[in-house]
Amino acid sequence: MTADQATARAFVEELYATHHAEIHSYLSRMLRDHELAADLTQETFVKAFRAFDSLTDPTRARAWLYQIAGRTALDELRRRRVIRFVPWNGESRATVESAEDEALQGRFTSELERALAVVPARQRMAVLLSEVEGLSGKELAEALGITHIAARALLARGRESLRQGLVVERARAAVEDSRRSAREGARSVVPPRRHRDDNGRRR
Repeated sequence: MTADQATARAFVEELYATHHAEIHSYLSRMLRDHELAADLTQETFVKAFRAFDSLTDPTRARAWLYQIAGRTALDELRRRRVIRFVPWNGESRATVESAEDEALQGRFTSELERALAVVPARQRMAVLLSEVEGLSGKELAEALGITHIAARALLARGRESLRQGLVVERARAAVEDSRRSAREGARSVVPPRRHRDDNGRRR
């Protein structure tokens, strides 16, 4: 706990007014639970107040907040042993067009959610912070608590994991569509009507 509590409180209150909405949105996507995200948003800012002395550069407060929020989310996810995401309908910063880019650019389907479910937690965090929250490379590194080079490598692995997950999900979806079409085709086949001849026998 900082010795200068008045300064810490005023600074964190200003951060809360500026960033609480985006921190809540980020936690909601990580946890897929808006009420829990609201609780953890409050917890994030309480932790920020307590860790105020660890912020050496106030100009980097946003990345510092995301680092605290990310650790808070990971602690909760480890406790629950489950990671889920909320569909996102915003704009992505990504410039490289690919299947995962298109998905992150507003077509956040159940297919993508299932693909993200197999991406390791730290990789998912990197993807969300970069592509959804719009953190720069330097901010991403600070939010993850690693070097810039390590952050870039983690993001690259996350995007590759997501790409592979999407390939698997699309293959699975194609098989399901094929089976569904076959079932519908079978139901649509109508057996020929049988007629009776003059003696009343079916033919």
